[in-house]
Order: sequence, then structure tokens, then C-alpha cells
Amino acid sequence: MPQTTSARLLQLLSLLQTRREWTGPELCERLGVSPRTVRRDVERLRDLGYPVHATLGSVGGYRLEAGAAMPPLLLDDEEAVAIAVGLRHAAGGAVEDIGETSVRALAKLEQVLPDRLRRRVNALHSVTMPLTGPPAGPTVAPETLAVLAAASRDRERLRFSYRDKDGAQSARLVEPHGLVSAGRRWYLVAWDAGREDWRTFRVDRVGAPRPTGVRSAARELPAPDAAAFVAGTLTGSDSPRRAVLTVHASAEELADRFRVTGAEVEPVDDRTCTLRTAPDSLEWTALRIAYLDLDFEVREPPELADRLADMGRRLLRASGR
Repeated sequence: MPQTTSARLLQLLSLLQTRREWTGPELCERLGVSPRTVRRDVERLRDLGYPVHATLGSVGGYRLEAGAAMPPLLLDDEEAVAIAVGLRHAAGGAVEDIGETSVRALAKLEQVLPDRLRRRVNALHSVTMPLTGPPAGPTVAPETLAVLAAASRDRERLRFSYRDKDGAQSARLVEPHGLVSAGRRWYLVAWDAGREDWRTFRVDRVGAPRPTGVRSAARELPAPDAAAFVAGTLTGSDSPRRAVLTVHASAEELADRFRVTGAEVEPVDDRTCTLRTAPDSLEWTALRIAYLDLDFEVREPPELADRLADMGRRLLRASGR
């Protein structure tokens, strides 16, 4: 059954919001209309105040530019629930000054959520309790994350100042690849043009990132993905160093309780399993596994066993025993 014009305009606006640029043939295929209809619908959106930019030529396309006012976001049910849950979680996150902002945004979103979606969000929130972890680490500005994410998406070169672990400042020109969230810290993976090599940058040490307007060709990352590259960098090796432990619990129980991105759980029998994880730090892995109150043995690396032994001695001293 053919769509009405208003329904098609809403679908077109939704498509333009999902990625940076669409070609005319792509929009024709997704909407099931002719190129002439697409051009006419784009003009209707412009008449309604949406700044849709068009480029000509064989590689031309349509792009929703930033305007004076933010257009309404068109979300399906799953997207709306995911955003609401994410906003509630963000109140305790590692992004600077985002708690109050998240609460305001959540209040606006829940005001317009249909009853069926509001019930889903509330049900999930009512049975979810955050796990208290180690002390909070450094926070990052949301504006910085936004600039780095946009440049990574568009493969646009960036300039910024960077402060290393010793406090020394340097100017960097990079080709950003992607962002990685590791525990309480954020990392940028990028090709450093000045050093002609891949680098990992802690985002809380990045200052005043500025897009240059220059696009860069895609480079092959020397790792399966950005998360694996960060893990390898933090462990000081060319490839991620994996922590391997034997845990005295079923694989299902451990997988449910040890919620860490990149962790692998393999059953040995009904009461024993193997945990393999490439952590951002051995200290963080030691804290997480010790907090689960499960018996386990460290198989590798030896440094993890040493950190657990140091932790045990400190805890015994703290308890006065």
C-alpha cells in the first residue's frame, strides 16, 4: 500500500538522521519512489525548516546539516527504550557534568514516551542496581567526546594538545579511528601523523580538539578492532595479554555476574568454568573477580596473581589481623 506524503516525509527525515550522507539512488530504494519524488520531498523538508544540503555529481547525495533549531528525533520503540535506559545509567558515569543534564533529558523523553514504553523503562529500572566499583577516575567533557566521535566517524583529521602521564604537553595532528570506553576511562585510537604510527590517547588528557576539515583515507588498524588495540597498548605488548582464570562456578552464573566487554567464559563442567579476558588493567580485573565472592585460581599471567596477593595483604592489614 503506497505511503502518504506525510508518512514518507517522516521516513525520509528519519533516514537523514541515521547517517551523515545518503545518495539519491539509496534514498529511492529505501523509500520505494522515483528520483523526482525524492527531490520533491527534500524541497518539502526545506520548506518546513530542515536544512537538507544536496551535492551534485556521481558521488553526490543528501545530508541533514546543523540548523538554528534541532529537528525532532524520530525513534522506533527499541531506540527510545535504549536511550531512556542509557540516560538513567549516565547519571553515574565518567562523563563530566552529565548527571544533571541526563536527568533533564530523561524527564523530557519520558514525558512523551507512550505508556507501553514508559512501563518497560520503569520495569527495567526497578529491578536494576548498579554494582559499586572502585573509586571514580578522571572525567571527560562531553563536548570533547562529541568532537572526537564525529571526527572518527567522518575520518577527519584533528589537532589537539596532549598531556602525557608525566605532565608534559605536546601538539598532535591525528587521523582518528575510534573511541573505546574501558572501565572508568575513555581512549582515542588514532594514527599520529607526527610520529607516523598508531597511538592510544587518554581522552581526559586531550585538550581543545579542533577538526581540520581535511579527510583522510582509511588505514588498516594493526589489531582486530579499536578495543583490542587499546588492550594491547595498556598491557605493553603488541597484542592483548589475556588473563586466564579457573572459576568455581557454572559458566552461566559467571557470565551473568562478570559483565565485562570482551570477556569469554568457557564451561569445564557443571560447577567449573574458564574465564579469559583482555583487561584495561590487571588491577581492575583483580578487583572485579575478587568482588564476585567466588573461588578461583589464576592460570595466567603471573602478574595478576601478584596483584591479588598484594591486595590480600593490604586487606588483612586494614582488618587488623
